[in-house]
Amino acid sequence: MQVVLCIFCSANSILTLVRAFSFAYGGLRAAIHVHNNLLKKLVDAPVSFFDQTPSGRILNRLSSDLYTIDDSLPFILNILLATFVGLVGIAIILSFVQVMFLLLILPFWYIYSKVQFYYRSTSRELRRLDSVSRSPIYASFSEILDGSSTIRAFKSEDFFIARFIDHVTMYQKTSYSEIIASLWLSLRLQFLAAFVVSYTAVMAVVGSHGYLPVNLGTPGLVGLALSYAAPVVSLLGSFLTSFTETEKELVSVERVLQYMDIPQEDLQGNKILDTNWPFRGQIEFQNVTLRYMPSLPPALRGLSLTIVGGTQVGIVGRTGAGKSSILNALFRLNPICGGQIIVDGINIADVSLRDLRSRFAVVPQTPFLFKGSLRDNLDPLNVSDDLKIWKALEKCHIEEEVRAAGGLDMEMKESGNSFSVGQRQLLCLARAFLKSTMVLCLDECTANVDTQTAAKLKDAISSECKGLTVITIAHRISTILHMDNVLVLDQGVLVEMTAAKGGEEGGVEVEKKAAVRGGWPRLEVAGGGVKVEKVGF
Repeated sequence: MQVVLCIFCSANSILTLVRAFSFAYGGLRAAIHVHNNLLKKLVDAPVSFFDQTPSGRILNRLSSDLYTIDDSLPFILNILLATFVGLVGIAIILSFVQVMFLLLILPFWYIYSKVQFYYRSTSRELRRLDSVSRSPIYASFSEILDGSSTIRAFKSEDFFIARFIDHVTMYQKTSYSEIIASLWLSLRLQFLAAFVVSYTAVMAVVGSHGYLPVNLGTPGLVGLALSYAAPVVSLLGSFLTSFTETEKELVSVERVLQYMDIPQEDLQGNKILDTNWPFRGQIEFQNVTLRYMPSLPPALRGLSLTIVGGTQVGIVGRTGAGKSSILNALFRLNPICGGQIIVDGINIADVSLRDLRSRFAVVPQTPFLFKGSLRDNLDPLNVSDDLKIWKALEKCHIEEEVRAAGGLDMEMKESGNSFSVGQRQLLCLARAFLKSTMVLCLDECTANVDTQTAAKLKDAISSECKGLTVITIAHRISTILHMDNVLVLDQGVLVEMTAAKGGEEGGVEVEKKAAVRGGWPRLEVAGGGVKVEKVGF
Protein backbone atom coordinates (compact mmCIF):
# COMPACT_ATOMS: atom_id res chain seq x y z
CA MET A 1 0.00 0.00 0.00
CA GLN A 2 2.81 2.37 0.83
CA VAL A 3 4.44 1.61 -2.53
CA VAL A 4 1.19 2.46 -4.33
CA LEU A 5 0.87 5.73 -2.42
CA CYS A 6 4.49 6.62 -3.23
CA ILE A 7 3.87 5.91 -6.92
CA PHE A 8 0.79 8.14 -6.90
CA CYS A 9 2.64 10.93 -5.08
CA SER A 10 5.58 10.74 -7.49
CA ALA A 11 3.28 10.74 -10.52
CA ASN A 12 1.35 13.71 -9.12
CA SER A 13 4.56 15.67 -8.51
CA ILE A 14 5.93 14.94 -11.97
CA LEU A 15 2.67 15.83 -13.71
CA THR A 16 2.36 19.04 -11.66
CA LEU A 17 5.91 20.01 -12.60
CA VAL A 18 5.27 19.28 -16.29
CA ARG A 19 2.04 21.29 -16.20
CA ALA A 20 3.69 24.28 -14.53
CA PHE A 21 6.68 24.20 -16.90
CA SER A 22 4.44 23.85 -19.97
CA PHE A 23 2.31 26.83 -19.02
CA ALA A 24 5.34 28.94 -18.11
CA TYR A 25 7.23 28.09 -21.30
CA GLY A 26 4.18 28.29 -23.57
CA GLY A 27 3.04 31.56 -22.01
CA LEU A 28 6.50 33.08 -22.39
CA ARG A 29 6.76 32.06 -26.03
CA ALA A 30 3.27 33.42 -26.76
CA ALA A 31 4.08 36.68 -24.95
CA ILE A 32 7.29 37.12 -26.98
CA HIS A 33 5.37 36.50 -30.20
CA VAL A 34 2.66 39.03 -29.27
CA HIS A 35 5.25 41.61 -28.15
CA ASN A 36 7.30 41.33 -31.35
CA ASN A 37 4.21 41.58 -33.56
CA LEU A 38 2.87 44.59 -31.63
CA LEU A 39 6.22 46.37 -31.77
CA LYS A 40 6.54 45.71 -35.51
CA LYS A 41 3.03 47.01 -36.15
CA LEU A 42 3.71 50.20 -34.19
CA VAL A 43 7.09 50.80 -35.86
CA ASP A 44 5.56 50.37 -39.32
CA ALA A 45 2.47 52.46 -38.53
CA PRO A 46 2.07 55.74 -40.43
CA VAL A 47 2.62 59.10 -38.76
CA SER A 48 -1.12 59.82 -38.93
CA PHE A 49 -1.77 56.96 -36.49
CA PHE A 50 0.41 58.60 -33.80
CA ASP A 51 -1.18 61.99 -34.52
CA GLN A 52 -4.67 60.58 -33.88
CA THR A 53 -3.86 58.17 -31.03
CA PRO A 54 -3.09 59.52 -27.52
CA SER A 55 0.36 58.53 -26.29
CA GLY A 56 -1.10 57.30 -22.98
CA ARG A 57 -3.19 54.73 -24.83
CA ILE A 58 -0.13 53.36 -26.63
CA LEU A 59 1.90 53.31 -23.39
CA ASN A 60 -0.92 51.41 -21.67
CA ARG A 61 -0.80 48.71 -24.36
CA LEU A 62 2.99 48.43 -24.15
CA SER A 63 3.15 48.40 -20.35
CA SER A 64 0.09 47.17 -18.45
CA ASP A 65 -1.44 44.98 -21.16
CA LEU A 66 1.83 43.36 -22.17
CA TYR A 67 2.72 42.75 -18.52
CA THR A 68 -0.60 40.94 -18.10
CA ILE A 69 0.15 38.72 -21.09
CA ASP A 70 3.73 38.10 -19.93
CA ASP A 71 3.07 37.35 -16.27
CA SER A 72 -0.55 37.11 -15.10
CA LEU A 73 -2.22 35.20 -17.93
CA PRO A 74 -0.02 32.03 -17.93
CA PHE A 75 -0.19 31.89 -14.13
CA ILE A 76 -3.98 32.16 -14.00
CA LEU A 77 -4.40 29.60 -16.82
CA ASN A 78 -2.35 27.14 -14.78
CA ILE A 79 -4.60 27.65 -11.75
CA LEU A 80 -7.70 27.28 -13.94
CA LEU A 81 -6.61 23.87 -15.21
CA ALA A 82 -5.69 22.66 -11.71
CA THR A 83 -9.02 23.72 -10.14
CA PHE A 84 -11.02 22.26 -13.04
CA VAL A 85 -9.36 18.88 -12.66
CA GLY A 86 -9.89 19.06 -8.89
CA LEU A 87 -13.63 19.78 -9.29
CA VAL A 88 -14.04 16.92 -11.77
CA GLY A 89 -12.28 14.57 -9.31
CA ILE A 90 -14.54 15.63 -6.42
CA ALA A 91 -17.66 15.17 -8.57
CA ILE A 92 -16.55 11.64 -9.54
CA ILE A 93 -15.77 10.65 -5.92
CA LEU A 94 -19.07 12.03 -4.57
CA SER A 95 -21.04 10.28 -7.33
CA PHE A 96 -19.26 7.01 -6.59
CA VAL A 97 -19.70 7.22 -2.80
CA GLN A 98 -23.26 8.61 -2.80
CA VAL A 99 -25.38 7.84 -5.82
CA MET A 100 -27.96 10.40 -4.67
CA PHE A 101 -25.42 13.12 -5.42
CA LEU A 102 -26.16 12.59 -9.11
CA LEU A 103 -29.62 14.07 -8.51
CA LEU A 104 -27.97 17.29 -7.33
CA ILE A 105 -25.60 17.75 -10.24
CA LEU A 106 -28.02 19.16 -12.83
CA PRO A 107 -29.84 21.74 -10.63
CA PHE A 108 -26.58 22.63 -8.94
CA TRP A 109 -24.85 23.18 -12.29
CA TYR A 110 -27.80 25.27 -13.54
CA ILE A 111 -27.66 27.64 -10.54
CA TYR A 112 -23.88 27.79 -10.67
CA SER A 113 -23.85 28.59 -14.41
CA LYS A 114 -26.38 31.39 -13.93
CA VAL A 115 -24.33 32.95 -11.13
CA GLN A 116 -21.03 32.68 -12.97
CA PHE A 117 -22.48 33.99 -16.24
CA TYR A 118 -23.90 37.05 -14.52
CA TYR A 119 -20.62 37.67 -12.70
CA ARG A 120 -18.41 37.04 -15.74
CA SER A 121 -20.30 39.41 -18.02
CA THR A 122 -20.12 42.11 -15.36
CA SER A 123 -16.47 41.60 -14.41
CA ARG A 124 -15.39 41.51 -18.06
CA GLU A 125 -16.85 44.95 -18.69
CA LEU A 126 -15.43 46.22 -15.41
CA ARG A 127 -11.97 45.11 -16.52
CA ARG A 128 -12.42 46.97 -19.80
CA LEU A 129 -13.40 50.08 -17.84
CA ASP A 130 -10.36 49.52 -15.62
CA SER A 131 -8.04 49.42 -18.64
CA VAL A 132 -9.68 52.44 -20.27
CA SER A 133 -9.57 54.51 -17.07
CA ARG A 134 -5.85 53.73 -16.65
CA SER A 135 -4.87 55.30 -19.99
CA PRO A 136 -5.59 58.95 -18.96
CA ILE A 137 -3.28 58.47 -15.97
CA TYR A 138 -0.38 57.49 -18.25
CA ALA A 139 -1.23 60.36 -20.59
CA SER A 140 -1.27 62.83 -17.67
CA PHE A 141 2.13 61.60 -16.53
CA SER A 142 3.59 62.23 -19.98
CA GLU A 143 1.93 65.63 -20.39
CA ILE A 144 2.94 66.90 -16.95
CA LEU A 145 6.56 65.72 -17.27
CA ASP A 146 6.98 67.11 -20.79
CA GLY A 147 5.27 70.41 -20.04
CA SER A 148 6.45 70.95 -16.47
CA SER A 149 8.24 74.22 -17.33
CA THR A 150 5.16 75.63 -19.10
CA ILE A 151 2.88 74.56 -16.24
CA ARG A 152 5.09 76.35 -13.73
CA ALA A 153 5.38 79.44 -15.91
CA PHE A 154 1.59 79.82 -16.06
CA LYS A 155 1.17 78.77 -12.41
CA SER A 156 -1.27 76.03 -13.39
CA GLU A 157 -0.03 73.38 -10.94
CA ASP A 158 -3.35 73.24 -9.07
CA PHE A 159 -5.31 72.71 -12.28
CA PHE A 160 -3.17 69.78 -13.44
CA ILE A 161 -3.07 68.24 -9.96
CA ALA A 162 -6.87 68.43 -9.76
CA ARG A 163 -7.21 66.88 -13.21
CA PHE A 164 -4.79 64.10 -12.29
CA ILE A 165 -6.72 63.42 -9.07
CA ASP A 166 -9.92 63.16 -11.13
CA HIS A 167 -8.28 60.52 -13.35
CA VAL A 168 -7.06 58.57 -10.31
CA THR A 169 -10.51 58.82 -8.69
CA MET A 170 -12.17 57.41 -11.79
CA TYR A 171 -9.66 54.55 -11.85
CA GLN A 172 -10.31 53.84 -8.14
CA LYS A 173 -14.06 53.69 -8.79
CA THR A 174 -13.62 50.96 -11.39
CA SER A 175 -11.18 49.05 -9.14
CA TYR A 176 -13.60 49.32 -6.21
CA SER A 177 -16.42 48.02 -8.40
CA GLU A 178 -14.30 44.99 -9.30
CA ILE A 179 -13.68 44.23 -5.62
CA ILE A 180 -17.39 44.54 -4.78
CA ALA A 181 -18.31 42.21 -7.65
CA SER A 182 -15.77 39.66 -6.38
CA LEU A 183 -17.25 39.78 -2.86
CA TRP A 184 -20.75 39.36 -4.33
CA LEU A 185 -19.60 36.17 -6.05
CA SER A 186 -17.79 34.84 -2.97
CA LEU A 187 -20.93 35.10 -0.81
CA ARG A 188 -23.08 33.13 -3.28
CA LEU A 189 -20.43 30.46 -3.78
CA GLN A 190 -20.28 29.90 -0.03
CA PHE A 191 -24.05 29.39 0.02
CA LEU A 192 -23.76 26.81 -2.78
CA ALA A 193 -20.91 24.95 -1.07
CA ALA A 194 -22.81 24.89 2.23
CA PHE A 195 -25.80 23.44 0.41
CA VAL A 196 -23.66 20.65 -1.10
CA VAL A 197 -22.20 19.68 2.29
CA SER A 198 -25.66 19.80 3.91
CA TYR A 199 -27.17 17.68 1.12
CA THR A 200 -24.44 15.05 1.45
CA ALA A 201 -24.85 14.86 5.24
CA VAL A 202 -28.67 14.66 5.10
CA MET A 203 -28.56 11.93 2.44
CA ALA A 204 -26.13 9.95 4.60
CA VAL A 205 -28.39 10.21 7.67
CA VAL A 206 -31.52 9.33 5.69
CA GLY A 207 -29.80 6.42 3.97
CA SER A 208 -28.51 5.02 7.29
CA HIS A 209 -32.12 4.57 8.50
CA GLY A 210 -33.04 2.60 5.42
CA TYR A 211 -35.47 5.17 4.04
CA LEU A 212 -33.85 5.09 0.62
CA PRO A 213 -33.90 2.13 -1.81
CA VAL A 214 -30.16 2.49 -2.56
CA ASN A 215 -27.21 1.75 -0.33
CA LEU A 216 -25.15 4.85 0.46
CA GLY A 217 -22.12 2.88 1.59
CA THR A 218 -20.27 2.39 4.84
CA PRO A 219 -19.66 5.13 7.42
CA GLY A 220 -16.10 5.33 6.14
CA LEU A 221 -17.30 6.18 2.65
CA VAL A 222 -19.73 8.73 4.05
CA GLY A 223 -16.86 10.38 5.92
CA LEU A 224 -14.84 10.36 2.69
CA ALA A 225 -17.71 12.06 0.88
CA LEU A 226 -18.04 14.74 3.57
CA SER A 227 -14.30 15.36 3.63
CA TYR A 228 -14.31 15.92 -0.14
CA ALA A 229 -17.50 17.99 -0.08
CA ALA A 230 -16.08 20.40 2.51
CA PRO A 231 -13.41 21.98 0.28
CA VAL A 232 -15.92 22.41 -2.53
CA VAL A 233 -16.43 26.05 -1.51
CA SER A 234 -12.79 26.93 -1.99
CA LEU A 235 -12.53 24.96 -5.23
CA LEU A 236 -15.70 26.47 -6.65
CA GLY A 237 -14.46 29.93 -5.74
CA SER A 238 -11.01 29.25 -7.17
CA PHE A 239 -12.43 27.81 -10.38
CA LEU A 240 -14.84 30.63 -11.06
CA THR A 241 -12.34 33.27 -9.96
CA SER A 242 -9.62 31.82 -12.16
CA PHE A 243 -12.04 31.39 -15.05
CA THR A 244 -13.27 34.96 -14.69
CA GLU A 245 -9.74 36.30 -14.22
CA THR A 246 -8.71 34.44 -17.35
CA GLU A 247 -11.48 36.16 -19.27
CA LYS A 248 -10.48 39.52 -17.80
CA GLU A 249 -6.82 38.93 -18.60
CA LEU A 250 -7.84 38.03 -22.14
CA VAL A 251 -9.20 41.59 -22.40
CA SER A 252 -5.55 42.66 -22.46
CA VAL A 253 -4.95 40.23 -25.33
CA GLU A 254 -7.99 41.68 -27.08
CA ARG A 255 -6.69 45.24 -26.61
CA VAL A 256 -3.26 44.31 -27.94
CA LEU A 257 -4.75 42.47 -30.91
CA GLN A 258 -6.67 45.64 -31.80
CA TYR A 259 -3.31 47.19 -32.71
CA MET A 260 -2.54 44.28 -35.01
CA ASP A 261 -5.03 45.75 -37.47
CA ILE A 262 -3.73 49.32 -37.52
CA PRO A 263 -2.81 50.65 -41.00
CA GLN A 264 0.75 50.01 -42.11
CA GLU A 265 3.11 51.96 -44.30
CA ASP A 266 3.87 50.40 -47.66
CA LEU A 267 7.55 49.63 -47.14
CA GLN A 268 8.04 47.75 -50.39
CA GLY A 269 9.20 49.31 -53.65
CA ASN A 270 9.58 48.05 -57.18
CA LYS A 271 12.71 50.09 -57.93
CA ILE A 272 16.22 48.84 -57.19
CA LEU A 273 18.38 51.83 -56.32
CA ASP A 274 22.02 52.40 -57.08
CA THR A 275 24.17 52.60 -53.96
CA ASN A 276 25.11 56.21 -54.80
CA TRP A 277 21.56 57.49 -55.39
CA PRO A 278 20.79 60.37 -55.25
CA PHE A 279 23.71 61.40 -57.48
CA ARG A 280 23.03 65.14 -57.85
CA GLY A 281 20.12 65.76 -55.49
CA GLN A 282 17.76 67.30 -58.03
CA ILE A 283 14.20 67.28 -56.72
CA GLU A 284 11.11 67.93 -58.85
CA PHE A 285 7.60 68.42 -57.47
CA GLN A 286 5.14 67.86 -60.32
CA ASN A 287 1.61 69.05 -59.50
CA VAL A 288 1.79 67.57 -55.98
CA THR A 289 -1.34 67.66 -53.82
CA LEU A 290 -1.18 66.59 -50.17
CA ARG A 291 -4.14 66.27 -47.80
CA TYR A 292 -3.70 65.05 -44.22
CA MET A 293 -7.33 64.00 -43.77
CA PRO A 294 -10.25 63.78 -46.21
CA SER A 295 -12.18 66.34 -44.16
CA LEU A 296 -9.34 68.90 -44.18
CA PRO A 297 -8.34 71.25 -47.00
CA PRO A 298 -5.19 70.32 -48.96
CA ALA A 299 -1.90 71.28 -47.33
CA LEU A 300 -0.25 71.39 -50.77
CA ARG A 301 -2.30 72.45 -53.80
CA GLY A 302 -0.88 71.31 -57.12
CA LEU A 303 2.66 72.31 -56.12
CA SER A 304 5.17 72.32 -58.98
CA LEU A 305 8.78 73.33 -58.50
CA THR A 306 12.29 72.14 -59.33
CA ILE A 307 15.20 72.23 -56.91
CA VAL A 308 18.43 72.01 -58.89
CA GLY A 309 20.93 69.54 -57.51
CA GLY A 310 23.65 71.06 -55.35
CA THR A 311 21.72 74.25 -54.54
CA GLN A 312 20.57 75.56 -51.18
CA VAL A 313 16.90 76.47 -51.01
CA GLY A 314 15.03 78.27 -48.26
CA ILE A 315 11.27 77.94 -47.84
CA VAL A 316 9.31 80.56 -45.90
CA GLY A 317 5.67 81.25 -45.24
CA ARG A 318 3.14 81.75 -42.50
CA THR A 319 2.11 78.99 -40.13
CA GLY A 320 0.04 76.48 -42.09
CA ALA A 321 1.40 77.61 -45.44
CA GLY A 322 2.67 74.09 -46.22
CA LYS A 323 6.38 74.42 -45.49
CA SER A 324 6.75 71.26 -43.40
CA SER A 325 4.31 69.49 -45.72
CA ILE A 326 6.98 69.62 -48.43
CA LEU A 327 9.29 67.54 -46.23
CA ASN A 328 6.42 65.24 -45.25
CA ALA A 329 5.74 64.59 -48.92
CA LEU A 330 9.45 64.15 -49.71
CA PHE A 331 9.94 61.59 -46.94
CA ARG A 332 6.52 60.04 -47.67
CA LEU A 333 5.41 60.53 -44.08
CA ASN A 334 1.97 61.25 -45.51
CA PRO A 335 0.77 59.90 -48.87
CA ILE A 336 0.20 62.47 -51.59
CA CYS A 337 -3.20 62.65 -53.27
CA GLY A 338 -1.94 63.59 -56.70
CA GLY A 339 1.16 64.36 -58.74
CA GLN A 340 4.61 62.89 -58.29
CA ILE A 341 8.00 63.71 -56.81
CA ILE A 342 11.08 62.95 -58.92
CA VAL A 343 14.55 62.75 -57.35
CA ASP A 344 17.37 62.38 -59.89
CA GLY A 345 15.00 60.93 -62.46
CA ILE A 346 13.37 58.37 -60.12
CA ASN A 347 9.80 58.62 -58.84
CA ILE A 348 10.05 58.23 -55.07
CA ALA A 349 6.71 56.37 -55.06
CA ASP A 350 8.56 53.43 -56.68
CA VAL A 351 11.26 53.38 -53.98
CA SER A 352 10.89 51.41 -50.76
CA LEU A 353 10.39 53.64 -47.73
CA ARG A 354 13.44 52.36 -45.87
CA ASP A 355 15.69 53.00 -48.86
CA LEU A 356 14.15 56.42 -49.49
CA ARG A 357 14.50 57.71 -45.96
CA SER A 358 17.98 56.26 -45.54
CA ARG A 359 19.23 58.33 -48.52
CA PHE A 360 18.19 61.71 -47.04
CA ALA A 361 19.35 63.49 -43.89
CA VAL A 362 17.02 65.61 -41.78
CA VAL A 363 17.25 67.87 -38.74
CA PRO A 364 13.72 68.00 -37.23
CA GLN A 365 12.12 71.03 -35.65
CA THR A 366 11.96 69.23 -32.28
CA PRO A 367 15.38 67.65 -31.62
CA PHE A 368 15.39 64.18 -30.11
CA LEU A 369 18.20 62.04 -28.72
CA PHE A 370 17.87 58.43 -27.62
CA LYS A 371 18.94 57.04 -24.27
CA GLY A 372 22.47 55.65 -24.63
CA SER A 373 25.94 56.91 -25.37
CA LEU A 374 26.45 60.10 -27.33
CA ARG A 375 28.48 58.19 -29.92
CA ASP A 376 25.53 55.85 -30.60
CA ASN A 377 23.26 58.89 -31.00
CA LEU A 378 25.56 60.59 -33.49
CA ASP A 379 26.60 57.47 -35.38
CA PRO A 380 23.96 54.76 -34.76
CA LEU A 381 25.29 52.52 -37.56
CA ASN A 382 28.90 52.82 -36.33
CA VAL A 383 30.30 53.83 -39.72
CA SER A 384 32.35 56.89 -38.65
CA ASP A 385 35.52 57.03 -36.61
CA ASP A 386 36.00 59.33 -33.63
CA LEU A 387 38.02 61.88 -35.61
CA LYS A 388 35.20 62.35 -38.10
CA ILE A 389 32.65 62.67 -35.29
CA TRP A 390 34.71 65.34 -33.51
CA LYS A 391 35.10 67.27 -36.76
CA ALA A 392 31.32 67.24 -37.22
CA LEU A 393 30.85 68.50 -33.66
CA GLU A 394 33.42 71.22 -34.29
CA LYS A 395 31.59 72.37 -37.42
CA CYS A 396 28.41 72.68 -35.37
CA HIS A 397 30.18 74.61 -32.57
CA ILE A 398 29.25 72.08 -29.89
CA GLU A 399 32.65 70.37 -29.45
CA GLU A 400 33.62 72.17 -26.24
CA GLU A 401 30.30 71.43 -24.54
CA VAL A 402 30.58 67.73 -25.43
CA ARG A 403 34.12 67.47 -24.08
CA ALA A 404 33.08 69.23 -20.86
CA ALA A 405 30.10 66.88 -20.47
CA GLY A 406 32.23 63.72 -20.72
CA GLY A 407 33.04 63.08 -24.37
CA LEU A 408 31.53 60.65 -26.83
CA ASP A 409 31.14 57.86 -24.27
CA MET A 410 28.89 59.89 -21.96
CA GLU A 411 25.51 58.33 -21.29
CA MET A 412 22.62 60.43 -22.50
CA LYS A 413 19.68 60.78 -20.19
CA GLU A 414 16.14 60.28 -21.42
CA SER A 415 15.37 62.52 -24.44
CA GLY A 416 18.85 64.03 -24.24
CA ASN A 417 18.15 66.11 -21.12
CA SER A 418 21.88 66.34 -20.47
CA PHE A 419 21.93 69.23 -22.98
CA SER A 420 19.74 72.25 -23.57
CA VAL A 421 17.23 72.33 -26.42
CA GLY A 422 19.57 74.43 -28.57
CA GLN A 423 22.51 72.10 -27.89
CA ARG A 424 20.41 69.07 -28.78
CA GLN A 425 19.56 70.73 -32.07
CA LEU A 426 23.26 71.25 -32.76
CA LEU A 427 23.88 67.56 -32.03
CA CYS A 428 21.12 66.60 -34.47
CA LEU A 429 22.79 68.79 -37.10
CA ALA A 430 26.12 67.04 -36.44
CA ARG A 431 24.37 63.70 -36.87
CA ALA A 432 23.02 64.88 -40.23
CA PHE A 433 26.52 65.96 -41.33
CA LEU A 434 27.86 62.49 -40.49
CA LYS A 435 25.27 60.81 -42.70
CA SER A 436 27.07 62.09 -45.84
CA THR A 437 24.07 62.30 -48.14
CA MET A 438 23.38 64.49 -51.16
CA VAL A 439 20.11 65.83 -49.72
CA LEU A 440 19.95 67.63 -46.36
CA CYS A 441 16.63 68.88 -44.97
CA LEU A 442 16.55 71.40 -42.13
CA ASP A 443 13.27 72.14 -40.38
CA GLU A 444 13.79 75.34 -38.34
CA CYS A 445 17.22 74.12 -37.23
CA THR A 446 18.10 77.56 -35.79
CA ALA A 447 14.84 78.11 -33.94
CA ASN A 448 16.23 77.23 -30.50
CA VAL A 449 19.73 78.75 -30.67
CA ASP A 450 20.94 82.28 -30.04
CA THR A 451 21.68 84.75 -32.82
CA GLN A 452 25.46 84.32 -32.66
CA THR A 453 25.27 80.52 -32.84
CA ALA A 454 22.67 80.74 -35.60
CA ALA A 455 25.08 82.88 -37.64
CA LYS A 456 27.85 80.31 -37.12
CA LEU A 457 25.49 77.54 -38.14
CA LYS A 458 24.59 79.37 -41.33
CA ASP A 459 28.28 79.73 -42.13
CA ALA A 460 28.84 76.03 -41.41
CA ILE A 461 25.96 75.02 -43.67
CA SER A 462 27.18 77.32 -46.44
CA SER A 463 30.77 76.07 -46.28
CA GLU A 464 30.32 72.41 -45.40
CA CYS A 465 27.32 71.72 -47.60
CA LYS A 466 28.73 72.94 -50.88
CA GLY A 467 27.56 70.69 -53.70
CA LEU A 468 24.72 69.29 -51.56
CA THR A 469 21.02 69.98 -51.98
CA VAL A 470 19.92 71.77 -48.81
CA ILE A 471 16.24 72.46 -48.10
CA THR A 472 15.71 74.79 -45.15
CA ILE A 473 12.29 75.45 -43.62
CA ALA A 474 12.17 78.81 -41.83
CA HIS A 475 9.73 81.37 -40.47
CA ARG A 476 12.26 84.21 -40.47
CA ILE A 477 13.59 85.48 -43.78
CA SER A 478 16.93 86.41 -42.18
CA THR A 479 17.58 82.71 -41.64
CA ILE A 480 17.64 81.86 -45.33
CA LEU A 481 19.06 85.01 -46.99
CA HIS A 482 22.34 83.21 -47.72
CA MET A 483 20.52 80.50 -49.71
CA ASP A 484 20.71 80.21 -53.49
CA ASN A 485 16.92 80.34 -53.83
CA VAL A 486 14.05 81.45 -51.63
CA LEU A 487 10.54 79.99 -52.01
CA VAL A 488 7.47 81.63 -50.51
CA LEU A 489 4.41 79.45 -49.82
CA ASP A 490 0.88 80.54 -49.02
CA GLN A 491 -1.90 78.01 -48.31
CA GLY A 492 -0.01 75.24 -50.07
CA VAL A 493 0.71 77.27 -53.22
CA LEU A 494 4.09 78.57 -54.41
CA VAL A 495 3.48 82.32 -54.65
CA GLU A 496 7.01 83.62 -55.09
CA MET A 497 10.43 82.32 -56.01
CA THR A 498 13.59 84.43 -55.83
CA ALA A 499 17.19 83.66 -56.70
CA ALA A 500 19.63 85.25 -54.25
CA LYS A 501 23.30 85.51 -55.17
CA GLY A 502 26.23 86.99 -53.32
CA GLY A 503 26.69 90.58 -54.47
CA GLU A 504 29.15 93.37 -53.94
CA GLU A 505 29.90 94.72 -50.46
CA GLY A 506 28.46 91.62 -48.93
CA GLY A 507 24.96 92.35 -50.15
CA VAL A 508 22.42 90.07 -51.75
CA GLU A 509 21.13 90.40 -55.24
CA VAL A 510 17.53 89.21 -55.52
CA GLU A 511 16.05 88.18 -58.83
CA LYS A 512 12.24 87.98 -58.80
CA LYS A 513 10.77 84.84 -60.33
CA ALA A 514 7.11 85.26 -59.48
CA ALA A 515 4.58 87.86 -58.44
CA VAL A 516 4.03 88.54 -54.76
CA ARG A 517 0.69 87.58 -53.33
CA GLY A 518 -0.85 89.56 -50.52
CA GLY A 519 0.98 89.86 -47.25
CA TRP A 520 4.38 88.36 -48.10
CA PRO A 521 7.74 90.12 -47.79
CA ARG A 522 9.49 91.33 -50.91
CA LEU A 523 13.28 91.14 -50.83
CA GLU A 524 15.18 94.09 -52.33
CA VAL A 525 18.77 95.31 -52.34
CA ALA A 526 19.38 98.51 -50.36
CA GLY A 527 22.89 99.93 -50.36
CA GLY A 528 24.73 96.65 -50.41
CA GLY A 529 22.50 95.13 -47.76
CA VAL A 530 19.10 93.48 -47.74
CA LYS A 531 15.87 95.37 -47.42
CA VAL A 532 12.72 93.52 -46.45
CA GLU A 533 9.69 95.45 -47.64
CA LYS A 534 6.43 94.37 -46.03
CA VAL A 535 3.64 94.09 -48.51
CA GLY A 536 0.04 93.98 -47.37
CA PHE A 537 0.69 93.60 -43.62
